[in-house]
Amino acid sequence: MEFSQDLIRGSIVPIILALLKERQMYGYEMVKVVNARTNGRFQWREGTLYPTLHRLEGEGMLSSSWQEVPTANAEKTKKRKYYSITGNGLRELSRRTDEWHQFSAAVNACLMGA
Repeated sequence: MEFSQDLIRGSIVPIILALLKERQMYGYEMVKVVNARTNGRFQWREGTLYPTLHRLEGEGMLSSSWQEVPTANAEKTKKRKYYSITGNGLRELSRRTDEWHQFSAAVNACLMGA
């Protein structure tokens, strides 16, 4: 079953914030983690993720830093942009988590009956 794009769009921000609460990550790493954790039910792509990362960084919920990482060739490194959650991001994650619990309970009550 494929999920509606409306449902997916509404879940991107809290998922990103929750991942970055665990540890700092680079963009493609987040894509791989989400796709793996959902057993492929979500098929995130970098084009979906990066606009949201940039917006959240602009809103002060994320910070980023470039880090050099080793490559297969031990003599070379490459740069990756790692994202971290900020205090504002933690507060927003808490707010969205509470909102999600209340929202999903209300939808379940409607779908399953009182």
